[in-house]
Amino acid sequence: MREQKKCCVCRACRELLFALSFLVAATVAEAQAPKASPAKVPRVHPGKPVARQDDSVASKPAADLALRAQGAHKADALARFVEGMALEENGEMERALEAYRKVLNVDPGQSELASRVAGLLIQQDDFPQAIDVLKDAIKANPNNAEPYQQLAFIYTRYLKKTDQAIDYANRAIALNPGDVEGYQRLVEIELAAGQERRALEALDRALKVHSTDPNFWIRLGKLYVAILFKSDSQPKPDELKKTNEIFKKAAENAGDDPGILKDVADYYAASQQLKEAIPLYLRVLELQPDDANAREKLATGFVLTNQRDKAVEMLEQIIKEHPEKYQPYDLLAQVLDEEARSLQRANRIEEAKLKFAKVAVNYEQSLLINPNHAGTYVRLAELLLGALRDPDRAVKLLGEARRRFPGAPEIVYYLAIAQREAKQSQQAVATFEEALHEAQLEEDDDFVNAKFYFNYGAAAEQAGLYDKAADLLRKSIALDPANSAEACNYLGYMWADHNMNLDEAELMIRRALESEPNNASYLDSLGWVEFRKGQFDRALDELLRAAKTAEHADPVVFEHIGDTYLKLNRTREALEAWQKALALDPKNKNLADKIQTTKKTIGKDLPKKTNPT
Repeated sequence: MREQKKCCVCRACRELLFALSFLVAATVAEAQAPKASPAKVPRVHPGKPVARQDDSVASKPAADLALRAQGAHKADALARFVEGMALEENGEMERALEAYRKVLNVDPGQSELASRVAGLLIQQDDFPQAIDVLKDAIKANPNNAEPYQQLAFIYTRYLKKTDQAIDYANRAIALNPGDVEGYQRLVEIELAAGQERRALEALDRALKVHSTDPNFWIRLGKLYVAILFKSDSQPKPDELKKTNEIFKKAAENAGDDPGILKDVADYYAASQQLKEAIPLYLRVLELQPDDANAREKLATGFVLTNQRDKAVEMLEQIIKEHPEKYQPYDLLAQVLDEEARSLQRANRIEEAKLKFAKVAVNYEQSLLINPNHAGTYVRLAELLLGALRDPDRAVKLLGEARRRFPGAPEIVYYLAIAQREAKQSQQAVATFEEALHEAQLEEDDDFVNAKFYFNYGAAAEQAGLYDKAADLLRKSIALDPANSAEACNYLGYMWADHNMNLDEAELMIRRALESEPNNASYLDSLGWVEFRKGQFDRALDELLRAAKTAEHADPVVFEHIGDTYLKLNRTREALEAWQKALALDPKNKNLADKIQTTKKTIGKDLPKKTNPT
């Protein structure tokens, strides 16, 4: 990853968290759309023209139009409505409009349908007709605020008539002061006219509403944040206090709604108020233990806002006060994991290892308190298989998880990977097959993808089942050909290493190199298949290029270079390459034996060293 200067990071983080992450983006999206949900975008059939779609004014279908058996006219209107829905679904917008308008002829006061029709007319730039439909709806049902909101939007967005737009928005608010949509329309109009002060005055009117709807306060809070919280500065104390009160009301009325609580926690985290954010995130995780988004947002948010140390301190204090709760351990592990990875990126390897060990301790403590949380087993297993490189421990952990969660094929999949990494190759192949079978039984095969078959194929190769491995790797390649370089290289190298299918092996490796021409592992594979073909000069070129390209010295590459030098009768250079390989992999007994055997064979022919005179 490209490194940034610290000051730039902080500024970029504030902009991300305040301007783009969840506040302004959400508010702008809401400000551009009326209360009703957008109409479903019709499927586009070949050769069938579809009018310009403008989701900002499209409305959701009317619920039932209140058209019951009250006479032939209403029954006909219901039939026309159903017909209109089918036509719209098929992209026949003109005919759909015709059917909908027949419904409105019977009952023009159907405000939701009127808004829908107005939205379709706007797509066709027919603003006068859209306005007429909405005004007819107002005449028939003058107490419904939605047509006024639609008209306010049309007048400001398309007709650029600010005064009329403000008038309609105010009428909508007067009819339904507890609907935040009207205030949002008014804010949009004032901001479009450059009147930020008047936009804030509109929001201040909403503050006086006595609402128990948490969504009202969340949306109102986001509108305030979008105006008051600038990306290049911190909010003023009084502004922060005002928005805090709004989000506090949202939390107080949220009950056990995890979505609302997470929105409030996001606000506090983004505004660097960790004392308020952390308990809310913990509550979200109590309600939704597998909410990975909340967990990741918390950890990465602390990193981005340079608050990681403070977050660790607070979580450790919470653990000290409530050691019986597992969520703080989970969250602390996540924050420490982010810290460990940043140390790893800075090449501070030993410090990173110590930090990863602390991550594992916290996950283990979480499982001691709550052993019924499958996600924690998976996260700890990933850590053991990756950063800590302890596959035997991962096998034991996942074996326990499998007994505890017999209907979770993904855990079986991770167990298979752990067994492969622990060199339990035959058992790994059997476990991969069990994971595949269980996924089919449970109809939970999201993870049975190209990566699954790649890992399964690697296990089969390690078990010596080369034909089976080839079939599995080919399946991986077929499932995701655009991202198949790793599988192509693995298959090609397997064949080359076992002196099989060398022409096809070379094709596979070259296919991998087309995607990543400077990948050292792929260059090594190409050199090795050329070695197998007896093309030693070409093999040496590719292998030396692999050694030069590699980010870190690879013992396999140097061993291959040594083998190739020996074939070219360059024995001294062969020994030098093997010795480099052995220094990198001192436990490689075969390599050590190779060096000793070669030395004995050629020792009598090597010239004695002489002292320079």
